[in-house]
Amino acid sequence: MDCKYLVIGNSAGAIAAVEAIREVDREGECIMVAAEKYQAYSRALIPYYLAGEFELEKMYYRAADFYVKNNIRAILGEKAVRIDFLHKEVEIADGQRIRYGKLLLATGSLASVPIIEGLSYSYDSNYGEKFDKEGVFTFTSLDDAIEIKRRVESGFVKKAVVLGGGRIGLMAAEALIRNRLDVTVIKRSERLLPEVFDGTASRMVKNHLKESGLRMLIGHTLKAVTGERSVEGVILNDGTEIKCDLLIIAAGVGPRVELVRDTEVKINRGIVVDRRMKTSVPDVYACGDCAEVYDFAQQDYRLTPVWAAAYAGGRIAGFNMCGLEKEYRWGTNMNSMHFFGLSVITAGISAEDEENGNGYAVLKEIDEEKKIYEKIVIRDNRLIGMILMNKIERGGIFLGLMRAGINVSSFKEELLSDDFGLISLPEELRRGICTGTMKW
Repeated sequence: MDCKYLVIGNSAGAIAAVEAIREVDREGECIMVAAEKYQAYSRALIPYYLAGEFELEKMYYRAADFYVKNNIRAILGEKAVRIDFLHKEVEIADGQRIRYGKLLLATGSLASVPIIEGLSYSYDSNYGEKFDKEGVFTFTSLDDAIEIKRRVESGFVKKAVVLGGGRIGLMAAEALIRNRLDVTVIKRSERLLPEVFDGTASRMVKNHLKESGLRMLIGHTLKAVTGERSVEGVILNDGTEIKCDLLIIAAGVGPRVELVRDTEVKINRGIVVDRRMKTSVPDVYACGDCAEVYDFAQQDYRLTPVWAAAYAGGRIAGFNMCGLEKEYRWGTNMNSMHFFGLSVITAGISAEDEENGNGYAVLKEIDEEKKIYEKIVIRDNRLIGMILMNKIERGGIFLGLMRAGINVSSFKEELLSDDFGLISLPEELRRGICTGTMKW
């Protein structure tokens, strides 16, 4: 079969791309191929679904008729297995071959599974990681979420171990605790989320988690998993044994690039793209967790595995696939997190602890009792990073200042004052924002 646009993937970047395509070209044949069988859903909502905060239907962020209404042929539950770039043809698992005009790779990410004694796994194109013991999951797919929820609600699961103290691991742990499970988190490094938290943020969140009843064992890894057919426990690197009937492996994710490995597509850590989301191969684009995109705060290309970056990159890719040239300009590593009622927003270069040789200046306000932490990172009088904890209302203003590259020297000392807001900005800047003449 032939198509003008072929999109491999069905998550944020892929959906954004086909929406952008349809804004420009309503008729061009568009096909989407995705390994998972479900309509577009949000992986970020998996913990909330498991915690019982809403039903399965609310996981989907586009209606079931989205594909029909947008004249998209969706081939779901089938994995793309090979690409012939010379003949512009993609082969999928059922043997079909699809010839394309423009191709978008929005393949997402895969869970990182360390080598653990007593545990092996394989990768199933329609499911994800499949382990040789029941009760072991990676918490990255809807199938995982549905099966974990079924097990928890059965009443037979009492104790859980989570390997990894990143965002996914901590949110999984919270969801399990809300289901009245006894939960232990195993984490190798001392600092939580070291890519976005500095020492202060890590310590404050860690203390809050302990107060909330979460048991964390820092400085440990898993040596072995016990049990024959089902997980019965884990053994740590120091020999400590912990009994459990559920094991969540949340030791990080990596870009899913196996489809284009050892091909003409240039790969660093992820697929290398320019600001138009073009790869090194003509008529081939990439976006989302699998791609290294431009980070305006870092002023460099990097993996940015967050939903907002994937969606923004997808739109840019879609427009360019239609010949409407646009550049990806405003992306950075921005995270919005909630841990047992504690809200945290991070963006840009946020993990710096103090001023250093790179020319960063750091402004901080801390209230340990109220669990409030505000931090701004400045370079060359421009805001390039932030951490906001339990006082997140001004996150939008700070992000706007970051994106616009505003020189904050004239109001730098006011940034963390309690009454800082749009009214605090210089009049010319406020006028530009209100009239839309300034990109915000």
